[in-house]
Amino acid sequence: MKRLTKREEEVMSVIWDMGRALVNDITPRLPIPDLPYTTVSSIVRILEMKGFVDHKSYGRTHEYFPVISKEEYRNFQMKSFVKKYFDSSYQNVVSYFVNEQKLTTDDLKSLIEIIEKKQDNE
Repeated sequence: MKRLTKREEEVMSVIWDMGRALVNDITPRLPIPDLPYTTVSSIVRILEMKGFVDHKSYGRTHEYFPVISKEEYRNFQMKSFVKKYFDSSYQNVVSYFVNEQKLTTDDLKSLIEIIEKKQDNE
């Protein structure tokens, strides 16, 4: 899987949210709604070349839909991020947030409960 640019992610987010979309549907939902139709259309074609979307043709109109789910991309991004910045250690990630005071003791207890429930279900 390839990493997406900021603009590609913005367009992809709209397609994920909508499920299926024409370029005309995507443009007004972008953070920069003034992007020209041709620019958005080019981004969608790039997303298709990268394997993120596919389309169904209705004459000269194309309806685009996701091929890769938001969850699949999120997992890919998280793994890449943890590998790049935390030596592939999720423990290092949690330690970082604890040290930055972004996680409280209650947060950690909740995380432990989630881990225990996950292990019980396996």
